[in-house]
Amino acid sequence: MHSINKIGNSFWYITPISETDRPILGMVVGNNKTLMIDAGNSEEHANYFMKETLKGEVPHPDLVVLTHWHWDHIFGLSALPHTVSIASAKTKKELEKLIPLSWSDEALDERVREGTEIEFCSRAIKNEYMDHRDITIVLPDVTFEKQVEIDLGGITCIVQHVGGDHAADSVIVYIKEEKILFLGDCIYPDIFSEKENYTIKTTLALLDELETFDADTYIPSHQRPITKWEFNQETAKLRAIAKYTDICGGNKQKIIEEYEKHVKRELTDDERETINNFVNGY
Repeated sequence: MHSINKIGNSFWYITPISETDRPILGMVVGNNKTLMIDAGNSEEHANYFMKETLKGEVPHPDLVVLTHWHWDHIFGLSALPHTVSIASAKTKKELEKLIPLSWSDEALDERVREGTEIEFCSRAIKNEYMDHRDITIVLPDVTFEKQVEIDLGGITCIVQHVGGDHAADSVIVYIKEEKILFLGDCIYPDIFSEKENYTIKTTLALLDELETFDADTYIPSHQRPITKWEFNQETAKLRAIAKYTDICGGNKQKIIEEYEKHVKRELTDDERETINNFVNGY
């Protein structure tokens, strides 16, 4: 089940659900305007979040930012016809490619067979849309290239394109006064290639950009919010594994040996998986 939680004075979010791939959605409430972060994986997802936050007297969102083009973050946008939608120009281009597609079981199965869709997303779409498949791709009203700053009245949101292996169009939302950095999926690996992967150059460039923001709380879309310490642990792991992947020329066994020396203990399953992802992307 979902729950609605609050961080600081102005940020509400809905917890994720993995079975139907529902990510975290955010709501930032200023004195003048309210900004929703991501539109959800269905109208039901978006409507549930808005209905539940209204109970806490959070206004209906005036604006919604899309963090990237993947289905679970954008299919709910049709539930927000009177809300101004904002996305990077790269996201709009990707959404335009989705307009002609069918989302029937047969069409999804065919795209999985031909390699243009992955089984995980196909299964999650079927689970989210069990009764009907009324999916309308809605294009954003406003697009930007690198950064847009939004004054909600006493609360400032900086929306910045950062890219990353997961989705080249990824943007983050920095809620300045609350020191919250909404990461979306940007820190995750590329799951759409034949082999799940991280690439050294793209990962390091992304981390450099994320570390310019002074945040205390970080919101990765498919986990729980994490502290600055936890975020620093995650970035240190990614930086070290990227370094040893480069030094060892992508040799998995050598990377494992070097990283074990570095951390002075046996590796966790998560670390082994991350090494595997960097080897795949080397």
